[in-house]
Amino acid sequence: MKGHGHHHASARPEADPEEVRGWFAGRLPDDWFQGPADITLDTEEILLVGHLAADGLPDDTPAAKAAAQAARVKRFREDTRDHRIRIAQEAEHRYGRQISWGAECGEHRELFTTLALPVMTRLRMPERHVLDTLVSSGVARSRADALAWCVRLVGQHEGEWLQELQDALAKVREVRAEGPQPA
Repeated sequence: MKGHGHHHASARPEADPEEVRGWFAGRLPDDWFQGPADITLDTEEILLVGHLAADGLPDDTPAAKAAAQAARVKRFREDTRDHRIRIAQEAEHRYGRQISWGAECGEHRELFTTLALPVMTRLRMPERHVLDTLVSSGVARSRADALAWCVRLVGQHEGEWLQELQDALAKVREVRAEGPQPA
């Protein structure tokens, strides 16, 4: 049995994805979603996306189908708001992470969240991973700095900027490898 995360350098408790999945499965009302919700987690966020039933919705035309699916997601979001906030508060207390919600009905998928979040948390996990890569490679001092760097880069370059970014990262790694090594 491992410790409960209190002895770690990081302030966030460990969260075992399987345990998180089990907790939400037990905590969510049975009639909210069809099948188990999709749960993704990183050190800051637990994202939970549920599948809403599309049966009984009009599907005679693409427009009717799309409107019905979007409306069903909106109805779910509004009808469950207070209950979702209660569950999120429990989960945030338990796991030390922000809880974000989403729902999909047929083709329509929407992510929403229960609280107003700072910009870094509104970024999705893959986007935060990009910023963390810039920080760990030494291009940026912090996520905020990395974000500003990305915005400037996109503003300056129209075409080949991705290749330039990769070349720049390779160059940074070379330069750092040549520099004084930490003792």
